[in-house]
Amino acid sequence: MRDEYRADLLQVNRLLVSMADAVRSAMIRATKALLTADQTDAEEVVARDAEVNALYRLVEDKVYDLCARQAPVASDLRVVLTALHLAADLERMGDLADHVAKTALRRLPEVAVPEPLLATFEEMGTVADRIAGKISRAISNLDVVAAGQLDRDDDEMDRLHTSLFETMFGPKWTESTQAAVDTALLGRFYERYADHAVNAGRHVVFLVTGESFDSAQA
Repeated sequence: MRDEYRADLLQVNRLLVSMADAVRSAMIRATKALLTADQTDAEEVVARDAEVNALYRLVEDKVYDLCARQAPVASDLRVVLTALHLAADLERMGDLADHVAKTALRRLPEVAVPEPLLATFEEMGTVADRIAGKISRAISNLDVVAAGQLDRDDDEMDRLHTSLFETMFGPKWTESTQAAVDTALLGRFYERYADHAVNAGRHVVFLVTGESFDSAQA
């Protein structure tokens, strides 16, 4: 019975890693579509969001089945419940990449990002990719070091988010109202993508140590 249980947990972990890799790829392609008005990449991100949602449902089903069949307690219960929280954050990251891609599609054949902010969004895409890579590694290897680094990366994303608004409200901003709305929403998508990654990292820390991230750092 324990061997079967361990095999089931391994399958859940593999599903979570697949989700992490998928949402990382989605944001890479969504950012490329956003900065270059690449219709193919944008449409691919939108089409493949359903795959991330399907993986989320598989994790849910597997966790509920484990709870019904194995009635886990103590540390085992922590593992299965944490898997649900991880899957929820990863699913939301996929949705946010989908939102970026849809914004790019709405503004075709133009680039959705105003020229003064292209460099900022390129940096935001780079930070998002670094964050997503650490989440994948943290889940795959139960790497609390990688998970613990995410707060620092999130600070960088927050800095970029702030600089975006400084540009928008600066004296040199001459873009349209539509561009301002798109820019504000896009900045929020990237900022929330990072926030959900930080949440996922904290779940990994809790999974490994049984403590919250803040307690583990104390």
